[in-house]
Amino acid sequence: MPITLKTCANGKKGPWIMWSLPLLRYTDVPPRVTENFILSGYRFPNYSLRQCLVSAFRPTNETGNFWTHFLPIFVFTFHFLEVFTWEGAPEPSNPFFYPFWNYFLGVLYLLLGSSLAHLLNSMSLIIREICFFVDYGTISAYTVGSSLAYYYYIHPQAGIPEIGFEGKNSTRRKSLNADEESWSSASSPTQVQLFFDSLYIPSSCLIAIICVITCCNTRQCWRKYRYAVRTLVFLLPFFISSAPVFYRLLSPSASSPSSSSPHLFSTMATFFYRHCFWLVVSAFFNISKIPERFSPGNFDIWGHSHQWFHCCTFLSILDELQMIKVEMWALLPGPTLWSTYGIMVLLQGCIFLFCILLCEQCLNDFCSITLKRIGHPKMIIVIIY
Repeated sequence: MPITLKTCANGKKGPWIMWSLPLLRYTDVPPRVTENFILSGYRFPNYSLRQCLVSAFRPTNETGNFWTHFLPIFVFTFHFLEVFTWEGAPEPSNPFFYPFWNYFLGVLYLLLGSSLAHLLNSMSLIIREICFFVDYGTISAYTVGSSLAYYYYIHPQAGIPEIGFEGKNSTRRKSLNADEESWSSASSPTQVQLFFDSLYIPSSCLIAIICVITCCNTRQCWRKYRYAVRTLVFLLPFFISSAPVFYRLLSPSASSPSSSSPHLFSTMATFFYRHCFWLVVSAFFNISKIPERFSPGNFDIWGHSHQWFHCCTFLSILDELQMIKVEMWALLPGPTLWSTYGIMVLLQGCIFLFCILLCEQCLNDFCSITLKRIGHPKMIIVIIY
């Protein structure tokens, strides 16, 4: 029978009652709510919004998933704002920072969307699907935000216009301008230049949308391999968005002291390798389901693989942020509202549209299942509109 909120003697709902709501085993909740090798700590999918918020302070199997992406918001913001304290830095509203702000929004969407998805997914089965549709959309928004930052700050043809930093980077500006001339005059990088100038940002957005659709479909199809599919499907946007970094690392001309000082290049490379390392480790946890695979039931609340996955992804984001900050002494001329915020808004509109369509399909599926099983005493499906 569905769990309901009790009332106190005075007729009001007591906060202490929320703490007494029982947590359930995997046999007591709908199958699509369960996670592999997690046996207990489940919330039944008919919590109110208030109950969900209170559950952030209860030891459920989603508590750690919430905090491992909610607390990092403040850590990331601290490191992000450090840039504006640099000597000679423009005002935060300067176009120089447009790509950086978009990157911040992408990371914020990812961390906030993920934490809220884990916190609010027990309101109903429909809301659970919506929460994770939005979660997948925020991951794609993050990849496009990274692409914008890479394009303007790490792009191999990047140069600093008049709106950039002054003083410290005057030598670097001259070297980058010289490197830009050699880029334009060389015959070999023509195709690479065409890709970065015309295809890099559009392809990043297109791949991001494809990833959202694929991940959302794993909640209905391919459920047996859903973790592997969701992890591997984001390899493609990683390789696309990281193209400027790969070019800088693999091209001798792009990594020469003429385009960047040896110290800066070495630092950028170190942060990128660490960024990749943490991504690989996070993928390992997400697919392998270690440690709970070897000891089902002992990691239901704390220490299961999804919490380690969250921690590793955040460490990868921190290293990525440091890499971008190292390269923020250079950018392409003319970042504008449309070429930065406009791209993010357009992407979010597309993702929102696809999520609405998928939610409508999901709702129809649940309704049809309910109609088929009306009167079945053992089947309870709670749908909240």
